[in-house]
Amino acid sequence: MIPLNHTRVAPADAIRAASAFADRMSARRSVREFSPAPIPDGVIEAAIRAAASAPSGANVQPWRFVVVTSPIRKRRLRLAAEAEEREFYTRRASEEWLSALAPIGTDWSKPFLEIAPAVIVVFEVHQGPNSPRPYYVKESVGIAVGLLIAALHHAGLVSLTHTPSPMRFLNEVCGRPAEERPYLVMPVGYPADGACVPDLSRKALSEVMVRC
Repeated sequence: MIPLNHTRVAPADAIRAASAFADRMSARRSVREFSPAPIPDGVIEAAIRAAASAPSGANVQPWRFVVVTSPIRKRRLRLAAEAEEREFYTRRASEEWLSALAPIGTDWSKPFLEIAPAVIVVFEVHQGPNSPRPYYVKESVGIAVGLLIAALHHAGLVSLTHTPSPMRFLNEVCGRPAEERPYLVMPVGYPADGACVPDLSRKALSEVMVRC
């Protein structure tokens, strides 16, 4: 054990900081129309460093962030993802599910996987030849992804959490071993000129927060 490095913030400053962060994150939207403009060097690295600071079960840190920038790999990723998504939209998804997705305007076509300058593929790391047994894997990786989304938004980038199913093709595309299991795909970059997003609203605080 070592002493905790912690700076206590005055109550008024704490309220201002929390409110400013909430306001900034409230402006975040999932984006599907990306510009091919490059991301400044070091931004993705810093965002992943923030994500990797997340708590994890037994501090095993069971995550891998694969940053795909090669046009060839992005093309392969898109084609494989679209094959799975085409099956989902035409065969596997129920009418109820498709109705829930309708306001968002999604379909099997995923051009953003090629257009975005970077695609971060997040893997869960399970026990293998060079990795220990992890604990609370999905919870740990989920927290890390939340920090990643916040860090990217804070840096002025946009992102999208994309989960084609099944996702095992990602191991081959990214050259990852079997003990790493795909968690999600996240295109990252700047929005295209004139990019639009669905006109959605978020639940009020009173609907999601309960004191007891």
